[in-house]
Amino acid sequence: MTFLRNRAGYILVFAIGFAIVAFLVGDAINVGKPFWSANQKVVGSIDGNDINIDEFGPKVEQGVNQMKQQYGGSANAQMTAMAVDQAWNAELGKVLLTKEYDRLGLTVSEDELLDLLQGQNPSPLIKQYFSNPQTGQIDRAGLMNFLKSKEPQALQQSNMLQQEIANQALQTKYTNLIKNSVYVTSLEATDEYTNRNKLANFKYVSLDYTSIPDASVKLSDADYSDYYDQNKTRFNNPQETRAFEYVTFSVSATKADSLAIKTQVDKIAADFKVAKNDSLFAAINSDVKVPFTYLSKGKLGDPALDSAVFNMPAGSFYGPKLSGNSYKIVRVVETRFSPDSVKASHILLDPAKLGGEDKAIKLADSLKGLIAKGGNFAELAKQYSVDGSKDKGGELGTFARGAMVPEFENAAFDGKVGDLKIVKSQFGYHIIKIEKQIGSLKVAKLAYVEKALSASSKTKDAAYKAASSFLNEVKGSDFSKVASQKGFKVAVADKIAATQGFAPGLDNPRKLIQDAYAADKGDVLPEIYSMTDAYVVAHLTNISPRGTLTLADVKNEIKPMVINAVKAKMLKDKLTAAGKGSLDQIAAKVARPVNPVQNIVFANPVIPGVAQENALVGSVFGAQPGKVSAPVQGDRGVYVFSVDGFTNPAPIANMFKQKESMLLSLGQRSLQSAFQALQDNAKIKDNRVKFY
Repeated sequence: MTFLRNRAGYILVFAIGFAIVAFLVGDAINVGKPFWSANQKVVGSIDGNDINIDEFGPKVEQGVNQMKQQYGGSANAQMTAMAVDQAWNAELGKVLLTKEYDRLGLTVSEDELLDLLQGQNPSPLIKQYFSNPQTGQIDRAGLMNFLKSKEPQALQQSNMLQQEIANQALQTKYTNLIKNSVYVTSLEATDEYTNRNKLANFKYVSLDYTSIPDASVKLSDADYSDYYDQNKTRFNNPQETRAFEYVTFSVSATKADSLAIKTQVDKIAADFKVAKNDSLFAAINSDVKVPFTYLSKGKLGDPALDSAVFNMPAGSFYGPKLSGNSYKIVRVVETRFSPDSVKASHILLDPAKLGGEDKAIKLADSLKGLIAKGGNFAELAKQYSVDGSKDKGGELGTFARGAMVPEFENAAFDGKVGDLKIVKSQFGYHIIKIEKQIGSLKVAKLAYVEKALSASSKTKDAAYKAASSFLNEVKGSDFSKVASQKGFKVAVADKIAATQGFAPGLDNPRKLIQDAYAADKGDVLPEIYSMTDAYVVAHLTNISPRGTLTLADVKNEIKPMVINAVKAKMLKDKLTAAGKGSLDQIAAKVARPVNPVQNIVFANPVIPGVAQENALVGSVFGAQPGKVSAPVQGDRGVYVFSVDGFTNPAPIANMFKQKESMLLSLGQRSLQSAFQALQDNAKIKDNRVKFY
């Protein structure tokens, strides 16, 4: 509602993380096992700088709250994981970049900071927080009042904002330093231009890997070793991951559960129609709480329900109607036309600072009386309001429904222009002056009941009992074998990182992942894990450490590629045996067509109707026209080709522009590489999995 109340969270989140997190790339690097730390409050350490959960936790919470505001809904595992990563990346950036700034001697002087705060070219943060939404101009008076305020909360926010402005200035200097260290030569610019504009026309004959059944290919240890040795660079694991297999025991509603819920809903609907207090009945009986206030169309989240309800007159009754996974029953209590938005001012009184509720109410009544008799609202707001808007005479600007707490919103939207109203909210007592009401739309006050189609306790108990029995049986036994004997389907979750907020087929996997990182390979995890609609029993199958993975680590993963590599040898032999004649002759001998391809460029190696084939296109651009190539092993099959010709592009019209375009991309990559190098050379211990 005010700068300090509504924007303090944004300053904290963005101030710590915005500039730095934008600079970071990829996931945070996890180093070492997550249980080495002796200090139970240490989330991790970066070059000897311990990160304490007491400081780290609030930053995560701020991040979650910000995402909830941005995306709506309640917090979930993925949202929390994103907030944890964001906070961790901010800590990485703060420690590593600060050390780098010090090493390079980068600083921000007092004059520079003053110019960024109050000068003609202010920091983007100043523009973000202090610009007038209507004019886009910076509110200089509001900015100076904020910077000069001696109130503890305002002073804290001011210091925080100034620190982040300095941090952003340092990062800009560092960014410019890195970007100015890269250079593009004329030869590089010409090569890049040619790769994107030189055209190749060619014909090819292909033998697909699918032409040989997988079952007919017998793999040897040498086949695996050859593929592994030739592709070892692909098997670098940037962070430790784990794999587990699991069995789920569904707790979805049975037919009996559905029938029981339908009977219950019908009874609720009958009682709802004769209930004396609609809002109280809805609050008691609904699984989903919808505020008993005026709502505009589009707020119910169910288009069919929304459309039906907002076309009904007051007193109408809707449902029960099964929609999605729940029954919905709605009584339209009232309808009316209401403003789209309201412009208002207020004076906020805090009872705790005035000696209690009675004194706050008395002062509110006195101030309302003074204003009604011609008293200056703005001056009284500056003198009595505890809200940050007092510096603007209590002005809150124009706001739509949903922007204010319900009590404030109802008063502002239900009253008339010129009204003075006193309302109590969670913040204290408001004296509200309605200055302007804009537009008109239909709104409805609804008593809303929603009952989920969920499993009964009997169904849940049966599923839990089955999961418990299975858990006891697989301890010390072959997990997959026992599951197969029981007729259970085994699912696999592979390459799961320690802080990951999701896993294939699981909607709430964090506790399971934490236990997986506390277990040894082969362990059956100790608990029955509860998901939204299932219980889960899991078994840790693999630990992939950070660094180059061994052949044993990747053997199962690379099997399809090894099969294709063996098939490639067989298909090459077949094409070689077809002789060295023309492409048409080879095609006839292998019973495959000759496929023409037009206007392929090196930078986009996609064969129309096939796929991306880097090896084939690379070979084409290195070949002489008119000659039939040797067999080329690709991703989809083996190819022989003949180049018809190349079309060279016109000379570069503007070499400076070509270099400038390349420098933008190269500069960004250099920033990423620089920060990655800082991480690679830092001593990082990541214990986040212990806490989240």
